Amino acid sequence: MSTQTLTKTSVPEPPAAAVPRVNAPRRGRRSRRASMLTHAVLIVSSFVALFPIGWLIFLSLGPGKDDYLHPSRILDTATLGNYSYVLQHTNFLKWLGNTLVVSLGTTVIGVLVAATSGYAVSRMRFPGYKKFMWILLVTQMFPVAVLMVPMYVILSDLGLIDTYAGLIVVYLTTAVPYCAWLMKGYFDTIPLEIDEAGRVDGLSPFGTFFRLILPLARPGLAVAAFYTMITAWSEVAFANTFMLDDRKYTLAVGLQTFISEHDAQSQYMAATAVLIAIPISAVFYLVQKNLVTGLTAGGTKG
Repeated sequence: MSTQTLTKTSVPEPPAAAVPRVNAPRRGRRSRRASMLTHAVLIVSSFVALFPIGWLIFLSLGPGKDDYLHPSRILDTATLGNYSYVLQHTNFLKWLGNTLVVSLGTTVIGVLVAATSGYAVSRMRFPGYKKFMWILLVTQMFPVAVLMVPMYVILSDLGLIDTYAGLIVVYLTTAVPYCAWLMKGYFDTIPLEIDEAGRVDGLSPFGTFFRLILPLARPGLAVAAFYTMITAWSEVAFANTFMLDDRKYTLAVGLQTFISEHDAQSQYMAATAVLIAIPISAVFYLVQKNLVTGLTAGGTKG
């Protein structure tokens, strides 16, 4: 046998079936006990979150004002009469219209101001741009009781007491600082190359902002809009102080009219609270996907 033959001769490999296999543990697989514990925590958390809402709806079905003291009576006397009374014999629809005017006005103006402010700080390096954002944050550190008197004096001097415009301005002082920080963090996640591409195409800074950046910032805008609307929808302290005419009450202030010094119509108040929650719940349902995206996207950059 020649040397070339020995060189070409190879040792046969063992069959694949003969190689023993070691079953590696699967990653990400939880034990049954951990899974049951997780589901138990989720069930308890859901119950804690939903119980007050369910209890409020249950109390709104009771015909008597003292039924909340004896909930078992409601099971036999449940009725929707409280809702019909609120809609037909109170100023609920007027309060709803007032609240929509104030909420939508605050939302549109607040989101526009917050978006432009956040974009300017995110993209432009003007003198004091960092201090500007911190000043906005400082305005949120004062309690409502401290701000009430100076705001009342300012609105009185401007002739805005008992007006929708005055209430919108007050709500903007609360919504704009938070939303400006929110939008600034979201704009930081949008690449600068998009702004450069807009300038190459001949767009002005405003054109770049409105035509290129805002469409990409829809999730962040949805979060800012929802927060601003919630602020104006459920606020009661400023509305109760600055709105003097009962025909201009918002829903949160109108809800207090069911409570007097010697009496409390709890059944009508519960029914009104349920009706108040329906529109804002519908808005949340429509924008929930953008809310989740917007809340998480702004946290990737500071």
